[in-house]
Amino acid sequence: MDSLFLYNGKEVTMDIIELREHPRWLEQGIRYFQDRWASDASRPVYDDCIRHSINSPSPLPHWFILVEGQNIVGGAGLITNDFISRMDLWPWLCALYVEPDYRGRDLGRVLVEHCQRKTKDLGFSALYLASDHIGYYERFGFKVIGNGHHPWGETSMIFKWEAE
Repeated sequence: MDSLFLYNGKEVTMDIIELREHPRWLEQGIRYFQDRWASDASRPVYDDCIRHSINSPSPLPHWFILVEGQNIVGGAGLITNDFISRMDLWPWLCALYVEPDYRGRDLGRVLVEHCQRKTKDLGFSALYLASDHIGYYERFGFKVIGNGHHPWGETSMIFKWEAE
C-alpha cells in the first residue's frame, strides 16, 4: 500500500488506497469525491456507485484515494462510462483530482499510472477518458480519438490510452 515518491529530492510516502480493498475508508472516500465533483443533484450518484462497488463481483468500478497520513490528497476512479455518449468504450478514467496544495508534485501522474496498471491487471487493453485538457493526458500516452456528447448538452474530447 505504501508508495514512495520523490519531491524536490526528498522522499515522500503516501498510500494509494483502493476502496474495495479498504472499506474502512468508504465514507471518507465517498465524501471526498462528492465534495470535488458532485452537484447537490448528483451527490447520490457518487454515493450509490462507490458504495456498491465495494462488494461487487464486477470488474468495475474501482475507486482510489491518495492518502498522506490520514488526509486524502487526491483520487481517481475506473468506471464503465463517464456520462458520455460512447458507451461502447470502457473502462474510463474519471474523477482525477489532486488537492491544490499538493499540485506540482507529479501526483496526478502517480494516480493516472496507477489506473493504467489496474486497467492492465483487469485484462483491459485500453483506457479512455473525457476531458478538454489539451497537453496534460498526452504526457501519459493518451491520444485524442474524437468527441463525445454529455447528457447535459456539452461535448468533450475522448482520449484513449492503449496498454502495451
